[in-house]
Amino acid sequence: MRRGRALSDAVGALCRALPPRVRPAPDTLRRAKFDQPQASLDLWRLLYTLLKQIHGEKRTESDTIDNQIRFVKSALWYHGYGRPGLYQLPCDGSVGSRELLLAFSWLLQRLNLLEKLLARNRVKTGDEISVCTCEDELPNCQESATAMVPEYGLEDRVDVRYLQWLNGRLRFQWRSLHAQQQEQCKLLHKIHLLTSGSHVDQNLGHLSVTEMDLIRQPENYKQLLQLLESETMQLEAFLEWKQLEPVYWQWMETVLDSVAEEGSTCDSQDAHVQPSRQQVPPSCPWADSLTGQIERLSRDLMTLHDHLHELVTQRRAAWCEKVKTRKEELQKEGFPDSARQIRERVELKLLDLTRLCAPNKNKAHGSYRLVLRSKHPTSKRGFSRPVSKEPVSTVSATEVIRELQMREASLERELKQLQEECKQRLDAIAEGLDGVICISP
Repeated sequence: MRRGRALSDAVGALCRALPPRVRPAPDTLRRAKFDQPQASLDLWRLLYTLLKQIHGEKRTESDTIDNQIRFVKSALWYHGYGRPGLYQLPCDGSVGSRELLLAFSWLLQRLNLLEKLLARNRVKTGDEISVCTCEDELPNCQESATAMVPEYGLEDRVDVRYLQWLNGRLRFQWRSLHAQQQEQCKLLHKIHLLTSGSHVDQNLGHLSVTEMDLIRQPENYKQLLQLLESETMQLEAFLEWKQLEPVYWQWMETVLDSVAEEGSTCDSQDAHVQPSRQQVPPSCPWADSLTGQIERLSRDLMTLHDHLHELVTQRRAAWCEKVKTRKEELQKEGFPDSARQIRERVELKLLDLTRLCAPNKNKAHGSYRLVLRSKHPTSKRGFSRPVSKEPVSTVSATEVIRELQMREASLERELKQLQEECKQRLDAIAEGLDGVICISP
């Protein structure tokens, strides 16, 4: 009885910790354990909404159930979910509740689903901005992607003019978005500047847009209070879930046991046509040799790392010497602008090399609150984490801009390299065409 009560509390806390609009009934998860079809549609809709939020998209109410299922399958494949049973489920949502329960639990564990949803749906009372200076990491599923890429014939090729139109439209929308963000930054700067010294928290010093709106329209505080109360209840449910989480995973072990039993039953039915399997020996004869190979590879990698570090140091010293020499020459010739441009490019390259030499450097990632600091030498205009009694971790806007400039320079070099490779491939293709003149763009 106590174990059943603890399981009921764990499942209930898990459901309450989910966003209010997508909370499933606890009975839905219990029915899914026994693969009851009544729970399939609810779990498909749950996964669809949660994955939409994780990817920063809005749920489309007009999407039919088959479109929702296709999106869930593609999103799970993108994140690396590898159970083939889920991808074999029909698109009408009639069966497969147990497979969906396994996929939902996998998301909980693999993606830290609840933490991401709580961070994304947090009530924001300050002016925040999303900052990420981490390297892009794609899921390790290139082999699956290669296997699933369809082969297109000549009749399936897309007209290049359509691709050019899409490219132009994307560029226009990007410029429009950039202009809107610039206008928003100007307005935020005015609000922060005009309300300087008005905030009770001296770490902030100025009001945010939400706080200004509450001052102008005090009646809106009721809606904000309701949102904060709902978020508080969700956080309390999350804390309860973290305490009861082991009970849930023990229950999921029984679900996996049920799947294994069904698989063994299916195998036993075909035992008359299957040869008997030999037992796997408890020890592997090649384990010792494999361990030795791993140790040798580890030593080789350490040696290569030291060699690369020394090489980078030499290149940096050579760059500094080259910049110094070029700077003296330009000063003698009277070209300060050219020297300044060269110095900026070299500084970006040096910063890029420094970043490569320090891979363990902490990167800024997540939501930061915009804080306008005074022009005092010890104070900078930058971003700060949500305020608490603990020391606040801050990052200067100048540091983020320089980091993004390094990323931009690195991506531009990679783009030029790819363009040169494409040009060479096009030239090689054009040489094999008789009577065709290829003019590079």
